Amino acid sequence: MSLIKKSQDISPPVLEENRRTPRDRAGLLSQLENDAPDIRRWAALDLVEFPDTAEVLCAQLAQETQTPVREALLTTLIKIGNPIVVNRLIPLLRSEDAALRNLVIEALQQLPEAVAPHMKEMLRDPDADYRIFSINVLDNLKHPQAPAWLQEVVEKDDNINVCAAAVEVLAEVGSAEVIPALSTLPERFDNDPFMEFCVQTAIRRIQGNGNRI
Repeated sequence: MSLIKKSQDISPPVLEENRRTPRDRAGLLSQLENDAPDIRRWAALDLVEFPDTAEVLCAQLAQETQTPVREALLTTLIKIGNPIVVNRLIPLLRSEDAALRNLVIEALQQLPEAVAPHMKEMLRDPDADYRIFSINVLDNLKHPQAPAWLQEVVEKDDNINVCAAAVEVLAEVGSAEVIPALSTLPERFDNDPFMEFCVQTAIRRIQGNGNRI
C-alpha cells in the first residue's frame, strides 16, 4: 500500500467543507484534536506545510484509532521524512496494535536512507518479535545494504523464527553471494526440517533469478 498515493486519491467532496477553517499552523494543530475524524484527517494532510510539527504528528499517530487518519498522518510524515520522524516511528514497531504496526512498517519502507543508520541496532534488539518486525521493514526497503544486513542475521541470530524471517526476505532481495551463508544455516539449528525447507526454497528462488547472480 502506498500511503502517499492513497492520500492523493481519497478526497470526498463533502469533506472539503472542513478545510474552510483556518489552515495556519496553530489552527491545524488544534484540529488534530477535533472529535471528527475527517477534520483530523484533513489537518494531518495539510500539516505537511509545517515540517516542524513532526513531533506532534508522531504523538498523534501513537494515539489515533481511525485508519484514514492514521494513513493521513503517515502520508505527511513520509513527506517530511526527517530524523525526528524516523526516531519516533521506529518505537511504534513495539506496538500491540498490529494494524498500526503494519502501517508503520510500510511507512518506514519508504524512508530507506533515513532508516538505514538504525537498522543494525534494530536487528540486534533483545526482543525477537521486534527483530522480526525490523526484518519486515527490509522486505521492501530498497536499500543496497539490505542483503548484507540480512546475511548478518542468518549468520549470528540464535532465534529460529528470526532467521526464518530473514531467509524469506533474502529469497526476494538476495543474490548468489548470500547462498554460502544460507547453506550453513540449518546446521546451527540441528538441521531442523523447517529451517532446511526455508533455506532450500530461498536458494532455489535466488538461483532462479538470473539478474541477481
